[in-house]
Amino acid sequence: MSQKSSIFAVFLAILIFQHNGLKAQKQIEKIGLDRSSPNLIVITTDGLRWQEVFNGMDFALANNRKFNHGDSAYLFNKYSNTLNGGNSIDGANAVLERRAKLLPFITQTMGTKGLLFGNRFKENKVDVANPHWFSYPGYNEIFTGYPDSAINSNNYPPNPHENILAFLQKQKGYQNNVIAFGAWDAYSRILNEAASGFPVINGFESLSSILPDPQTKMLAQMLKDSYKPFKEAECLDVFTHQQAKYYLETKLPKVMYISYGETDEWAHEGNYSAYLDASHQVDAWVNELWQWVQNTPGYKDNTYLLITTDHGRGFGEGWTDHGADVKGASSIWFGLMGPEKNSNLNKIKQTDNQQLYQKQLAATMVKLLGLEFTPAHPVGNPIY
Repeated sequence: MSQKSSIFAVFLAILIFQHNGLKAQKQIEKIGLDRSSPNLIVITTDGLRWQEVFNGMDFALANNRKFNHGDSAYLFNKYSNTLNGGNSIDGANAVLERRAKLLPFITQTMGTKGLLFGNRFKENKVDVANPHWFSYPGYNEIFTGYPDSAINSNNYPPNPHENILAFLQKQKGYQNNVIAFGAWDAYSRILNEAASGFPVINGFESLSSILPDPQTKMLAQMLKDSYKPFKEAECLDVFTHQQAKYYLETKLPKVMYISYGETDEWAHEGNYSAYLDASHQVDAWVNELWQWVQNTPGYKDNTYLLITTDHGRGFGEGWTDHGADVKGASSIWFGLMGPEKNSNLNKIKQTDNQQLYQKQLAATMVKLLGLEFTPAHPVGNPIY
């Protein structure tokens, strides 16, 4: 690129940034967004193992024809820092480089400017507290703080326990500013949409149902016509992401939850290549959302981000499965980001030889916002 082209590109980027900032500012003024209370974005990527988060691509799985679908070269070229998949390059720097190839935002941004928990290589442990180790019980535990053993099926009826999104929906500054998006069609039950009072756009449900305009109607048509590898229960993550992103940029919610599902689906299929690609894509989407936050008035220096998973997976060839009978499937991870100044994250301590539980996330998220979650059911203690 010539010097003149480079200058033009920088100038164009500045204009786009200023335009987006003014657009967001006008929207904030139009809807009266409360800047005094912090914003919260919660993201889950279903069943993404801590092993990939803290060690990058698993060489053994990438080399296994049962899981690489005969294309190990693709995986090693994209996600490895070795030529042949061996451990010829080793040490902390090599691990960090390998992690960054797979999950650059989580590794390089969240890992340096935020907090990452669940690195069992350093005995920093995070586990689910529920006894089941699969999705509905995990999501219930994340959002209610209560690992209720009675919630023992993905087909469980609407959740009887209050979740933090419903709690925030009732708090000053957050009313009618909470929304959830999920690729899986179970979230309307998990978050009990009927009782909670905020919209849950899940599965093949279209955002046009609550925000009808040309953009959402186009997304609705694409969603309807899309490839459906997971049948009618779950859409591809790209549609969940694009609907959530559009709502964020258009309606500026105070609290948003986005759940991606392909990491779990491709793992169950034994497709390690697709599992890694889905993980890499989620990381890119989280980065995209965080960059928007950092460049948008009302969100910059006023937003907390949590990313986590609902359950772990097995080891070795058992990586495709999870559940109470799968060793290692209770082991999870989570990451936190927040404002660079005056952040409540500074009160959270991260150490080696630390044991935390999924049930602590609900109270922790609410406390980061300066509130206290005191539902009728038992709830895990906040981390700090």
